[in-house]
Amino acid sequence: MTIGTPAPRGEVVEEHGARFEVFALPADEASLLEILKDCFKEWEHIHMGPLIPGALWEIRPPCEPDISLADGYATVDFKDWHFHLCIGKPRGASLEMTEMRRTNRVELYRRLNQEEAPIWWRLRFLNGAGDQQLTFMLPRPFPADQQRLEDEPTPSGLGLWDHLLLKSVASEPGNAGHPFHGMLHD
Repeated sequence: MTIGTPAPRGEVVEEHGARFEVFALPADEASLLEILKDCFKEWEHIHMGPLIPGALWEIRPPCEPDISLADGYATVDFKDWHFHLCIGKPRGASLEMTEMRRTNRVELYRRLNQEEAPIWWRLRFLNGAGDQQLTFMLPRPFPADQQRLEDEPTPSGLGLWDHLLLKSVASEPGNAGHPFHGMLHD
């Protein structure tokens, strides 16, 4: 099942019966590799895996992986196991196959409750067909390793979210040093 068309920065969208606020990030090969490296620097505080209708894999990385790039594929190697993610153009692949396989959209998104307050924060990679390839469950501003929501979140749990969002905003022409007030945690 594909996910709707890309949303402009901070647009609220409805997907699968829930409301989300979506922020598009750069999807070129160099940016994607850097995003992967940024996420895995926080390996102790994230979960990752595919998230598709009917299945969510919440895999906690066992260690900080080695990340390499060859032939258009990022390889994320945890020593005992690894995975590949197409973020560039593989040699010998047709343009049509490359466009379908490679990550062509990466989005920070947060689910909103009925009061429009965010309740969880994620990052997703989508291929040219609109299918999710990989989802990172980012640290939340709630006590570590707890899946329940607290009444009063602490913003310190959103460091990776803030880093990725600010880096994305700073990469846009004319936005160097943009403070992005009010959008990081609200």
